[in-house]
Amino acid sequence: AVIRKVRVTCKCHGVSGSCSLVTCWQQLAPFREVGDYLKDKYDGATEVKINHRGKLQIRNPRYNLPTAEDLVYIDESPDYCVPNEKTGSWGTEGRICNRTSPSTDGCNLMCCGRGYNTHKTTIKERCKCKFHWCCYVECKTCHLVLDIQSCK
Repeated sequence: AVIRKVRVTCKCHGVSGSCSLVTCWQQLAPFREVGDYLKDKYDGATEVKINHRGKLQIRNPRYNLPTAEDLVYIDESPDYCVPNEKTGSWGTEGRICNRTSPSTDGCNLMCCGRGYNTHKTTIKERCKCKFHWCCYVECKTCHLVLDIQSCK
């Protein structure tokens, strides 16, 4: 995935913006881009089984054959919603989640349908900062009350 996402970047060199010399190099894609690519591959992985000849075979024949670029798996992923000593998963009970997010950090997905609790917490942060000439910044301390959600 990292090699697949490598790109060529070029830069011009020359007097007054002329491009009399071009230097090019390979550059890794941003980490997020590689991660998103792998996540898409993971989400589209094909379940396979080993047939009597010892070859991989698609478990559900309604799906297309995987290409050399696709991911395949033999065993289902463990249920990360509940604690599992064998896999080292602690489950999601008590994990902080985002009530408004539709993504994997959202309470609907992370809490696995069990719902979530909301509690208030107070944090201190710097606020109303002013720059004084010369040369320091003076800030007040503000107390902010936040609603925090955690999985049941």
